[in-house]
Amino acid sequence: GLSYTWIFNNNTLYVQEDSRCFVSQETGNLYIAKVEPSDVGNYTCVVTNSKAAQSVQGPSTPLTLRSDGVMGEYEPKIEVRFPETTYAEKGSSVKLECFTLGK
Repeated sequence: GLSYTWIFNNNTLYVQEDSRCFVSQETGNLYIAKVEPSDVGNYTCVVTNSKAAQSVQGPSTPLTLRSDGVMGEYEPKIEVRFPETTYAEKGSSVKLECFTLGK
């Protein structure tokens, strides 16, 4: 299947998931909570096809900080849209992803 990772500032270092950073394996989106000055830079998504053992890089996306201090308010909502039915083979492992936004 496909897997998603992100590179920061064209480094060979991948963005590490922690309490602030989350990479959706459903959509490929990178989410960063409480952006800090050290997060400013360019981010590049890498999509890997494990069956073909190939990776493709997307375009670089810049992240900048707003200087006006304006922060939008977000109502709580679930971001990931689930399929109506998830099929799984008996004895296999299934990972369900739930991601929420809010402030």
